[in-house]
Amino acid sequence: MQKQKKKLMLTAVASMALTAIAGAASAETLIVASPQVPEGFDGDALKTHTQNVVVQTYENLVVYGKKVVDGRTVNDPGTVEPHLAESWKISEDGKTWVFKLREGIKSPYGNELTADDVEWSWSKSFAQKRTGNFIARVSNVVGVKALSKYEVEFTLSAPSSIFLKALTLYVPGIYDSTEVKKHATDEDPWGLKWMQSNTAGFGAYHLDSLRPDDQAVYVANKNYFGGNLYFDRVIYKEVPSEASRVTLLKTGQVHLIDRPSIQKVVDLQKDSNVKVDRASGRSIASARMNPKCKPFDDVRVRQAFNYAVDKDALNNAVFAGQADIAKSVVPPIVDGYNPDHFDYDYNPEKAKALLAEAGFPNGISEPIKLLYADAFWHQEPVAIQVADMLKKVGVNIQPTRVTTSEMRAKGSPKEMSMCFFTWEDGPIVLDPVYTMYLISHSKGVSNRSAYSNARVDELIDMSREELDAGKRLSMMDEAQKLWVTDAPWILTAYPATFEAMNPKVNGWVHYPDEHERWRELQMN
Repeated sequence: MQKQKKKLMLTAVASMALTAIAGAASAETLIVASPQVPEGFDGDALKTHTQNVVVQTYENLVVYGKKVVDGRTVNDPGTVEPHLAESWKISEDGKTWVFKLREGIKSPYGNELTADDVEWSWSKSFAQKRTGNFIARVSNVVGVKALSKYEVEFTLSAPSSIFLKALTLYVPGIYDSTEVKKHATDEDPWGLKWMQSNTAGFGAYHLDSLRPDDQAVYVANKNYFGGNLYFDRVIYKEVPSEASRVTLLKTGQVHLIDRPSIQKVVDLQKDSNVKVDRASGRSIASARMNPKCKPFDDVRVRQAFNYAVDKDALNNAVFAGQADIAKSVVPPIVDGYNPDHFDYDYNPEKAKALLAEAGFPNGISEPIKLLYADAFWHQEPVAIQVADMLKKVGVNIQPTRVTTSEMRAKGSPKEMSMCFFTWEDGPIVLDPVYTMYLISHSKGVSNRSAYSNARVDELIDMSREELDAGKRLSMMDEAQKLWVTDAPWILTAYPATFEAMNPKVNGWVHYPDEHERWRELQMN
């Protein structure tokens, strides 16, 4: 009872605070309600809600082009255009790229973007050995060097089919190294401690103030090179209760709320005071099986589990029928997606027959734990649905809750010790080779369940250096077929991305990192 009272008090306080903000804010202020204020602002050291905001501050050398599909503007994964860089040249062997930066781009601190900033930023990612370092490794980048004030050279160990698309990412971010160096120390040469509560980029917005457990306030970069910004201020407000965030949106006190659950989406779609935009997802919700664990060391068991799960029924039960059924590890929004290899339509009799072939004529009575956490809202309901469906073919599955931190640790590339678990993964580079490397390669950081097929690895590694698009897609088609046959996951669905906003907000474009760009938004 005491906890409930406290929750209600916090909700009331948040509502009153936002009412005051909304009343005082100008038409140029965007208010975003989120479960939590960001815990850090370094894209290479992602903490809670870091990714949501670093994309607003750190922009990169190139961007995807745009196209209109069914009246909606979307990113075009087949086109990459200049952004911080105005042009680039490639050596004949494909291993040296020289980018010419736009002149006159400035950070909020007034420092001009130079090739030294790009070199310093990539050196930071190399040194941290985290996300940016993985991006460098998968795209064969071994060195970044300033050639002149506005020219920067990237050296690759081999030609890369991924490299240019990888440069669309927020990481490695391009930092204002002149400003960051002011806050570096001998013990902290990259200024990482300062970055926990500060930003220094060349993008559209800049962190102005931060109150932990309350709000982060961003202001427009007055020197932004990308044109006029509609919103000159963004208030990123912490509102822990999803019900409260929905109420605030419906009553017009906030403009956007962070990714609502599907239950709230269904409710919001019926409300004329709210606009809900939808985009097909690039991540896959799945139940993963580790081939190093019994009984999953037998491919017939893994295939049987796939036949035993009714994907349409699961979609309706968990995702309100609004997800896309998953039929490949490569999502539909990525070139080269091929669902034709998928042969696991719901067939419980086929599942029973395969289990019998694998030595389980009466099913599997010994309990198998299906782990889930709360990293994604759908993990628990997916686990429950999968367990119920497998029970119908005689398999005893026990959904078991663990912490998100435990699941992340056990799914890390160095461990991959979980036998059966639910999760969501997908590419933030819209490329089939990157997707397959990330998820299906034995060294992929999102493999998580120790899947390994030497031929799949070989195809991915060859494709990373193959610049002929047709040959690359052919190899990725073979890799998808092998992966589907190996059946390391129970594919369920690609959860759609929903953005709930005030009806007057326009300009939302879906990005593969699932976060809107404030620079593109405006009010009509």
